[in-house]
Amino acid sequence: MRRKVGIRELKNELTAIIRRVGEERVEYTVTAHGRPVAVLRPLSAVDAAEHAADEVQAELAAITELARQIGDEWSASESAVDALEQMREESTWRS
Repeated sequence: MRRKVGIRELKNELTAIIRRVGEERVEYTVTAHGRPVAVLRPLSAVDAAEHAADEVQAELAAITELARQIGDEWSASESAVDALEQMREESTWRS
């Protein structure tokens, strides 16, 4: 059974209510002036997977942006790949 909670009560007891949702898996129907306006429920496995996927996408976007910035600021006359190949060749000659 889903519990009902008014907005004022939710505001005043938010920490305890969120704790019950997370730990006891309790669901709440949030009401405004006695009318339902939202549902507060624990994350499902699908919700958690979507959240994790969103975090991965955000990290990939940040890495892509960093790579773009590095590319924009690269001042060497040769590419990083060329520099690495040259370092490997020099390393081989010394051995």
